[in-house]
Amino acid sequence: MEPSHENTAQNSIDEPTVQAASVGDRRALRDIYEATSDRVYRLMVRMVGIQDADDLTQQVYVRAFSKLSQFSGDSKFETWLYRLATNEALQHLRREKHRRTKELIVEPAMGATDQVEQDERVEMVRHALDQLDPELRAIFTLKEESGLSYQEIAQTLDIPEGTVGSRLTRARRELRRLVEDRGE
Repeated sequence: MEPSHENTAQNSIDEPTVQAASVGDRRALRDIYEATSDRVYRLMVRMVGIQDADDLTQQVYVRAFSKLSQFSGDSKFETWLYRLATNEALQHLRREKHRRTKELIVEPAMGATDQVEQDERVEMVRHALDQLDPELRAIFTLKEESGLSYQEIAQTLDIPEGTVGSRLTRARRELRRLVEDRGE
């Protein structure tokens, strides 16, 4: 099942939908999937690479739907879901014991176009992001890609809010260093 490509970033999953889904209401399950799958998929792409993102996204939903009764409602549903997704990605990375790298293939051209230069910069950042420690990558991705607040990231990763700030600073510093090293 491909993740939905509707723009549902502003939608939040309400308690009645979660409760209906927890007792097997297929429409509620579908509503949750459609409202959140794009964001979970993007998180997976950033965490594990596009090669494994589809499969891991599906695993997240299988796990989430089987554990809906464990959602306590202490945080937003999306925060709980991001925690499951982040844990799934970190477990995958630990199992694989290596980080994925993606090489940009550019055919030689007479003159570099703006698009090729932009693609190279994007690829340089992606490559650097792939080299970040998975836990730093998770924080960076949750903040920059998913737009979560420090408090939401802290809840998602079950770490103190102050730790989020210091690790985000470290992730940005390390990412900058990796991009600069690759650019030389």
